[in-house]
Amino acid sequence: MRMLMQIAIPVESGNQAARSGALGPSFQKIIDSLRPEAAYFTASASGERGGFIVFDLKDTSQIPAVVEPFFLAYNARVTLAPVMDAKDLAKGSSGIEKAVKEHGKAVSA
Repeated sequence: MRMLMQIAIPVESGNQAARSGALGPSFQKIIDSLRPEAAYFTASASGERGGFIVFDLKDTSQIPAVVEPFFLAYNARVTLAPVMDAKDLAKGSSGIEKAVKEHGKAVSA
Protein backbone atom coordinates (compact mmCIF):
# COMPACT_ATOMS: atom_id res chain seq x y z
CA MET A 1 0.00 0.00 0.00
CA ARG A 2 1.36 3.40 -0.96
CA MET A 3 1.87 5.48 2.18
CA LEU A 4 2.71 9.10 2.85
CA MET A 5 4.84 9.61 5.92
CA GLN A 6 5.22 13.09 7.32
CA ILE A 7 8.08 13.67 9.73
CA ALA A 8 8.88 16.65 11.95
CA ILE A 9 12.16 16.78 13.87
CA PRO A 10 12.25 19.11 16.89
CA VAL A 11 14.85 21.85 16.46
CA GLU A 12 16.97 20.82 19.46
CA SER A 13 17.03 17.13 18.49
CA GLY A 14 17.93 18.05 14.93
CA ASN A 15 20.60 20.49 16.07
CA GLN A 16 22.13 17.89 18.38
CA ALA A 17 22.21 15.32 15.56
CA ALA A 18 23.72 17.89 13.17
CA ARG A 19 26.41 18.93 15.66
CA SER A 20 27.39 15.32 16.36
CA GLY A 21 27.58 14.52 12.65
CA ALA A 22 24.76 11.97 12.89
CA LEU A 23 22.05 13.89 11.06
CA GLY A 24 23.10 13.19 7.48
CA PRO A 25 24.42 9.61 7.59
CA SER A 26 21.77 8.27 9.97
CA PHE A 27 18.97 10.00 8.10
CA GLN A 28 20.21 8.67 4.75
CA LYS A 29 20.40 5.14 6.15
CA ILE A 30 16.78 5.36 7.34
CA ILE A 31 15.59 6.77 4.01
CA ASP A 32 17.49 4.16 2.01
CA SER A 33 15.85 1.37 4.01
CA LEU A 34 12.41 2.66 2.99
CA ARG A 35 13.23 2.64 -0.74
CA PRO A 36 10.90 5.59 -1.24
CA GLU A 37 8.98 6.37 -4.38
CA ALA A 38 9.58 10.03 -3.54
CA ALA A 39 11.02 12.03 -0.66
CA TYR A 40 10.79 15.78 -0.12
CA PHE A 41 12.30 17.76 2.73
CA THR A 42 11.38 21.17 4.04
CA ALA A 43 10.90 23.22 7.17
CA SER A 44 7.57 22.37 8.77
CA ALA A 45 4.91 25.00 9.40
CA SER A 46 6.15 25.20 13.00
CA GLY A 47 9.75 25.81 11.88
CA GLU A 48 11.15 22.32 12.41
CA ARG A 49 13.11 20.15 10.02
CA GLY A 50 10.64 17.97 8.23
CA GLY A 51 9.71 16.03 5.20
CA PHE A 52 7.27 13.92 3.26
CA ILE A 53 8.18 10.41 2.16
CA VAL A 54 6.09 8.24 -0.16
CA PHE A 55 6.87 4.54 0.14
CA ASP A 56 5.29 1.11 -0.21
CA LEU A 57 4.07 -0.52 3.01
CA LYS A 58 3.62 -4.20 2.25
CA ASP A 59 2.09 -5.08 5.63
CA THR A 60 0.96 -3.08 8.65
CA SER A 61 3.32 -5.13 10.80
CA GLN A 62 6.11 -3.05 9.19
CA ILE A 63 4.92 0.16 10.85
CA PRO A 64 7.16 -0.11 13.94
CA ALA A 65 10.23 -0.77 11.80
CA VAL A 66 9.37 2.25 9.64
CA VAL A 67 8.66 4.82 12.36
CA GLU A 68 10.89 3.78 15.28
CA PRO A 69 14.16 4.88 13.66
CA PHE A 70 12.79 8.44 13.39
CA PHE A 71 11.55 8.36 16.99
CA LEU A 72 14.81 6.98 18.37
CA ALA A 73 17.30 8.96 16.30
CA TYR A 74 15.55 12.34 16.23
CA ASN A 75 12.66 12.38 18.69
CA ALA A 76 10.58 13.03 15.57
CA ARG A 77 6.83 13.23 15.22
CA VAL A 78 5.62 10.89 12.50
CA THR A 79 2.26 10.54 10.78
CA LEU A 80 1.27 7.94 8.22
CA ALA A 81 -1.57 8.02 5.72
CA PRO A 82 -2.47 5.80 2.80
CA VAL A 83 -2.39 7.73 -0.48
CA MET A 84 -3.27 7.22 -4.14
CA ASP A 85 -1.72 8.39 -7.34
CA ALA A 86 -3.83 9.45 -10.34
CA LYS A 87 -4.04 5.87 -11.68
CA ASP A 88 -5.26 4.60 -8.29
CA LEU A 89 -7.88 7.34 -8.15
CA ALA A 90 -9.12 6.50 -11.65
CA LYS A 91 -9.28 2.83 -10.70
CA GLY A 92 -11.29 3.69 -7.59
CA SER A 93 -13.76 6.01 -9.31
CA SER A 94 -16.39 3.26 -9.40
CA GLY A 95 -16.35 3.32 -5.59
CA ILE A 96 -17.09 7.04 -5.66
CA GLU A 97 -19.97 6.51 -8.08
CA LYS A 98 -21.38 3.71 -5.93
CA ALA A 99 -21.18 5.87 -2.80
CA VAL A 100 -22.97 8.72 -4.57
CA LYS A 101 -25.79 6.41 -5.65
CA GLU A 102 -26.17 4.83 -2.22
CA HIS A 103 -25.46 7.74 0.10
CA GLY A 104 -25.49 10.97 -1.88
CA LYS A 105 -28.14 13.52 -1.13
CA ALA A 106 -28.71 16.88 -2.68
CA VAL A 107 -27.39 19.54 -0.35
CA SER A 108 -29.00 22.93 -0.52
CA ALA A 109 -27.00 26.02 0.29
